[in-house]
Amino acid sequence: MTQSPHRVFLPAVEAPRLVGALLAFAAGVVDACTFFALFGLFVAQVTGSFVLAGAQVVSADAVNLIRTLAIPVFFLAGFATVFLVAAAGQSSKALTWALAVELALVAGFALAGLIGAPFSHPNAPLALAASLLGVCAMGVQSALVRVLMKGLPSTNVMTTNTTMAAVEIAQWVLATRRVAKLPYDVEAAEDLRIARTRFAVLWPVLAGFLAGTAVGSLAFELIGFWAPLMSVAALAGLMVWAARFAPPG
Repeated sequence: MTQSPHRVFLPAVEAPRLVGALLAFAAGVVDACTFFALFGLFVAQVTGSFVLAGAQVVSADAVNLIRTLAIPVFFLAGFATVFLVAAAGQSSKALTWALAVELALVAGFALAGLIGAPFSHPNAPLALAASLLGVCAMGVQSALVRVLMKGLPSTNVMTTNTTMAAVEIAQWVLATRRVAKLPYDVEAAEDLRIARTRFAVLWPVLAGFLAGTAVGSLAFELIGFWAPLMSVAALAGLMVWAARFAPPG
């Protein structure tokens, strides 16, 4: 089951599947770059940050500031995004603004990396700046998808999406078996249609994120912090779509 959007202020936008795939690709590229450049940091989701923050209590190492700050920064980025959406007054405008903010954050992330890499310590000023910009960008993306995109699953948290994919495929198999045994069972046919539809929404996001991490990893090995510019390009394209083709709402 895909997550239903919270219509706090504006109606959600019906987004083509390619939009979800591109957002997931952008997140995957950024996550791959932070993993390689910023001491194993994952910015696309904060589940690991809860573990790392807890482990920091008993760790003998010096405090890693990003492990402490990732959770509140991600939270504040999502919090601020909702207010940005409310200020826009129109769904397509809100989506364009939110994507523009994410684009600026990812560009800042890349710039901090180009200036400061290779980083010698996670608390080095530019390393911390790059980490926080990456976390902010993913917080914004997580919130904009949740608030503004109808029927789209998370484009940067793959744990829930993988579980949902497993559930939908299992339901697909069960419904297929029922339809084979009872070809005129309307309920079974409807269950099969729903499972197929939900999985059709999920798989482009999963594939996009995996492609982003794979391409991002290879690109980072070859060109370093120029790699996140792929995410910038994807977000720029999505801004054009949001401004020109998304329903106004």
